[in-house]
Amino acid sequence: MIAPPPTGLRQQIASGEVSSTEATHGYLERIDRLDGLVGAFITVDAERALEQARAADEALAAGSSLGPLHGVPFVLKDNIDTAGLRTTAGSAFFADRVPDEDAEVTRRLRSAGAVVLGKVTLHEFAYGATNQNPHFGPCRNPWDLDRVPGGSSGGSGAAVAAGFCAVALGTDTGGSVRIPAALNSVSALRPSHGRVSNRGVFPITWSFDTVGPIARSISDLAPVVDVLAGYDADDPHSVDAPAPSCTDALEQDLVGLRIGIPRNFFFEDVDADIVASVRAAADVYADLGAELEEIELPGAESAVDIATTIIRSEAFAIHRRRLDEHPELFGEDVRRRLRLGESISAADYAAQRQQGRLWRRTVDRAFERVEVILSPSAGTTAPPADSEMIETTQRLVRLTYAWSLAGLPAISVPCGFAAGGLPIGLQLAAARFREPTLCRAGAAYQRATDWHLHEPPLTSSKGET
Repeated sequence: MIAPPPTGLRQQIASGEVSSTEATHGYLERIDRLDGLVGAFITVDAERALEQARAADEALAAGSSLGPLHGVPFVLKDNIDTAGLRTTAGSAFFADRVPDEDAEVTRRLRSAGAVVLGKVTLHEFAYGATNQNPHFGPCRNPWDLDRVPGGSSGGSGAAVAAGFCAVALGTDTGGSVRIPAALNSVSALRPSHGRVSNRGVFPITWSFDTVGPIARSISDLAPVVDVLAGYDADDPHSVDAPAPSCTDALEQDLVGLRIGIPRNFFFEDVDADIVASVRAAADVYADLGAELEEIELPGAESAVDIATTIIRSEAFAIHRRRLDEHPELFGEDVRRRLRLGESISAADYAAQRQQGRLWRRTVDRAFERVEVILSPSAGTTAPPADSEMIETTQRLVRLTYAWSLAGLPAISVPCGFAAGGLPIGLQLAAARFREPTLCRAGAAYQRATDWHLHEPPLTSSKGET
């Protein structure tokens, strides 16, 4: 059975070097063999995936293309609606829910020729960063099966790292694609809020949620962003703004690209191995012709508290009725975290919304001087699987919340490993709707390094699998 390549599958299928059916069979075989250890999937849709793959191969043989993602096997986080395929939001409330319609992002993927392998797990209702789900089982980190994959899109990050798919869709409220990317040594992009439709995706908040792709490389993500980006008149959060091609930016060099490195906050209370790896990545950027500059981001230390108040308030509002009527159906950790929003007053919420606007203005000023801001994606490597959820989540989102609060795009790319062999992620943020700038910067870094090509051993305390 063919083992699909870690990167570049889209081009190989388009050229006929690898068939979609071969790649789909290869992924399904690997899922069958290894997902019992990883726990990435809630639903595998093998029969329909093979039908889609065969249709893609027949179309190519007839000389036609189904679109820019022709025949590429995807998985979707299980809070993204898929018509005729169970979508649970990782919860007991929706354990048997089968939507009648695709989410807008699912529709766009299918229209571009993608093959859907199935639905992957998440922290319950996407409200936690450990992905230890009491209803569908824990998801493990393929680099160390005794550690978490991050979250809430932990199943998406683990599936890509374990070689179960070419690309995964996740969702990112405060870091939920960037954190799994960092902890699993894969790449992810959080688009600007409003760039990609949220219609048909179960929310955590109304203010920050967005859908983002995860893959091994930025070059594999860019065409996906191009497919997903664009105005949706039926999504009240969608923004009608031009969406320049991310794919066209991939081959651009970095000569003269202005990169800011924060003096304050983003390198504080961060593991030493992570600081060293991210500083080394900055040196790579300098070697590639980028202009590095230290910058101040006043108020960055407050961004986490501001975002936390807003997220807790809106999450509680979304789930209030369920909490009142059926609290027993929630996992204990998510129920406790949701209840933290109950005591936040309207005055506190309004005040923090205003503070968030001020933070966004601070960031806008920074992007008048630089084009990209560089920092670690997370301040620590993957925590143990038995870590307490709320405290661990707060630790993991500490460096990602600031960009969500400002509604900005950000990527995470692999940039090394800690002394214990766990992955480290580099985070790059840009001004609103500057996703092509991030793809340019991420792809150039990955041409100069090979961190994104390292594969996990899938080992555990019981030995080699």
